[in-house]
Amino acid sequence: MSHKTQSWAVPLIAVLLGLVAGAVLMLIFGYNPIEAYAKLLSTAFGSPYNIGEIGRSMAPLMLIALGFSVASKAGFFNVGLPGQALIAWTTAGWFALEHPDLPKIISIPITVLIALLAGGFAGAVPGVLRAYLGTSEVIVTIMMNYIILYTSNALVNNYLLVKFAQKGSQTAKISESASYQLDWLSEMFSHARINLGLIFAIVAAVIIWFMLKKTTLGYEITAVGLNPNASEYAGMSSKKMIIISMVISGALAGLGGAVDGLGTYEFVKQQDSSLSIGFNGMAVALLAANSPIGIPFAAFLFAVLEIGKSGMQAIVPPEIIDVVSALIIFFVGIDFLIRQFIKPKVTKGGK
Repeated sequence: MSHKTQSWAVPLIAVLLGLVAGAVLMLIFGYNPIEAYAKLLSTAFGSPYNIGEIGRSMAPLMLIALGFSVASKAGFFNVGLPGQALIAWTTAGWFALEHPDLPKIISIPITVLIALLAGGFAGAVPGVLRAYLGTSEVIVTIMMNYIILYTSNALVNNYLLVKFAQKGSQTAKISESASYQLDWLSEMFSHARINLGLIFAIVAAVIIWFMLKKTTLGYEITAVGLNPNASEYAGMSSKKMIIISMVISGALAGLGGAVDGLGTYEFVKQQDSSLSIGFNGMAVALLAANSPIGIPFAAFLFAVLEIGKSGMQAIVPPEIIDVVSALIIFFVGIDFLIRQFIKPKVTKGGK
């Protein structure tokens, strides 16, 4: 087996092991795993609406996972993705509420730009602190998740809910011209919430793949992640690459947050906790081994599990599918054990 084959075989085996472990768990508690998995698949793919919802669910997961992968390539663990997504959702939604009469062709590019800038700024802060002060990006990004959460809630409660019509803890819907949903696309999937976000995510995956594999910037980001001292010796600025990678990571997460907020929900709301899509996006990136090519497939799997979960409720508790997802990530996390059983073939000369 070649290294290239091993790179995609390990995540695939991890998924299969997670499903098998989930099946064993169901059997232990007296449930039929074959019936449960069959119901999951029939629910996820049983109607055009649910297929459209799979596409809707994939988009923010892909964008956030791509952000995580860029930071990981530079050698950093960006745990601030939920906050970076939230600040972009709030600021882009704020603009959309303030300017409801802008035509779609103007409103959408502006909200996308706002989301990229807001998420990029939230990513730049831990990047600068790491580059110049040596602080742990893990601690800083975790703390920033809380700072952004409570600041965003203060803005929503004290300004947006006061100025704009509200329904409980959420504002009124943004105007149709600011929404990422398209009538023709939604009607194609029986009025599902699939939106422009999926197109953004696919384009972003291609761009990030090209950047990492074919450009000097991508080479320098990867080199700094592998060995910052050697990179400095070769003339690269590790501080610059740290900041750039965190800005790109935050910007992608920010776009994911805007896609979820303005494409799925179409309003701004008070959040009880950090956005779950931020953490789910990390799981998608880990499953894909931070590969921009693998991320769409990993996001597809998570989207199928999310949409199909509702159908399983008649057979097993919905928490079971969450356990299955966790088991998949667990096996990805111990991929070094899987690699011991599918080692690449050593050719003559030890290569």
